[in-house]
Amino acid sequence: MNIKEFNCLNRAYNKRTGRSDVMYDLIDQIDNAVLEQLKAKGYIDSNNEITVEGIGLLEPYKVDNAVILAAGAATRFVPLSLEQPKGLYEVRDEKIIERQIKQLKSAGINNITLVLGYKKEMFFYLKDKYNIKFIFNSEYNTKNNIYSLFLAKDILKNTYICSSDDYFINNPFQRYEFTSFYAGYYTERKTNEMYVKIDENYKITEMVKGISNENILLGHSYWNSEFSEKFVALMEEDQQVGVYDNSFWESLVKDNLAKLPAMYLKPYTPEQIFEFDYFSQLRNFDEKYIGSSHSKIMERIKLIFRCDEEDIVGFKNISEGMTNSSFIFKVDGEEYIYRYPGNGTNKIINRKDEKTSLKLAKELGIDPTYIYSDVNEGWKISKFVHSFREPDYDSKEDSSKVIKVLQKLHAADVEVDYGMKPWEDACKMEKLLKQSDEHSFEQFEVLKAKIKKLYDETKNDGIKSCFCHGDTYKHNWMIKGNGETLLIDWEYSGMSDPGIDVGYYIVDAMYDFDDARSFIKEYLAERDSAQNEFHFMAYTAIIAYYWFVWALYRESCGAVMGESLYNWYKMSEKYADYLIN
Repeated sequence: MNIKEFNCLNRAYNKRTGRSDVMYDLIDQIDNAVLEQLKAKGYIDSNNEITVEGIGLLEPYKVDNAVILAAGAATRFVPLSLEQPKGLYEVRDEKIIERQIKQLKSAGINNITLVLGYKKEMFFYLKDKYNIKFIFNSEYNTKNNIYSLFLAKDILKNTYICSSDDYFINNPFQRYEFTSFYAGYYTERKTNEMYVKIDENYKITEMVKGISNENILLGHSYWNSEFSEKFVALMEEDQQVGVYDNSFWESLVKDNLAKLPAMYLKPYTPEQIFEFDYFSQLRNFDEKYIGSSHSKIMERIKLIFRCDEEDIVGFKNISEGMTNSSFIFKVDGEEYIYRYPGNGTNKIINRKDEKTSLKLAKELGIDPTYIYSDVNEGWKISKFVHSFREPDYDSKEDSSKVIKVLQKLHAADVEVDYGMKPWEDACKMEKLLKQSDEHSFEQFEVLKAKIKKLYDETKNDGIKSCFCHGDTYKHNWMIKGNGETLLIDWEYSGMSDPGIDVGYYIVDAMYDFDDARSFIKEYLAERDSAQNEFHFMAYTAIIAYYWFVWALYRESCGAVMGESLYNWYKMSEKYADYLIN
């Protein structure tokens, strides 16, 4: 069967089944001569409806199932994506993913699988409502959607590949598809999407990122069994090395066009297919989101700035930190940062104490960015600082700037009734870890004993507690163009041993012993002595141990700490062994 014959039979089938909702592509036209030939052969009747014999011809092209990719966190869609996955937002009074599921089922595609990851539990109601299946991607925040497809490899046949955030004005799905394709349309706009060049038959001959005046890939894709088999083989091969771990699945196709069976562009118009990468795009499409997005985050910002929701614009995601997620927004031309607390942080951070510290830091002139923080839910709004840099750990000049701020902070006439106790706090987090696995800490008992020994030796050596920051790694420092140095993010602050601030800067810089002593000597100034140096070197090991245990706990809550966890472990072990042996 050729494409013209398929188009005639497929249209006839849709007519017979009452499919008036089908969104045909721009080249799916009926050839009247071919139509008459099919009628003469008894495949289409006089009413242009398909016959039983015609249906038999279509059977090899039957779509087996659909896989909807819904694992990602959609970080570009802040602030809405912080509260629920993008696919669950209502667009024109209908949840995006439910609309897509209903369109698939209307086309007779009832075998539907969702690949879930971020806030997966929010999708669970769909199983009973629509009788769909789930695959869970636990690595959604470290690998891109190609891994979601790898997890679904055993069910890829004649399969629709869909994204949970695609919105189709009319139904693009059909019971039968002729060949593998990717939907898209021609545009003269330059975006960061994948563009394709095609031959006269719409076969994709080249795929290019971020150009203009070409066909952009947007919407659903369809893979026939041959394409699925070849793609799965390429994915399995890559799993050994992980070259494409951080890539969209389209990148694997792009780099292997010659090895894969042909894939074609299925051309539509920009008015037929929509994908919402940014909140601003959703506002343009659905006017109700201008006045109210039904978002708690937007309601909070409105209250703080006493503005309308439409006045809140310019959303930009900031890469997720180790504790929280954040995004930038703009009100009246000024930019601010909204902090969204990470899972599990309520058990290790007292937000009421943090708010007190933020006010004190602002009064001291060490952190003038603070606007507001909520003591119950942990969200915070700060001024966005333009044109700053983080300190260079190899720069003596930057070290001196940091030291001056720490000296000012630790000398401040401030006293509060809370603060980090790194040894005791690490022991508490160890207990939290053991609640889920009583043997989880056994391999670290030797290191724990060394840290306890150092802690005991520093308890009564004359170094007094003072107002401390507690999290002095370089990402919490801002050096402005005029040399002014700010210290931000006060979640771990309070009355503590100053060794935690000095030591953690050393830990994150991964200084060797000579550089650490030089940093400590400059900080101590006239208080420099062998005993005081030992204290701060010991706290380098102690605070590294604290952050190591903290990282273990955060990973137990679902966060991915990566190389930092190992670095904290090694720095704790390195300095403990140096001081004890």
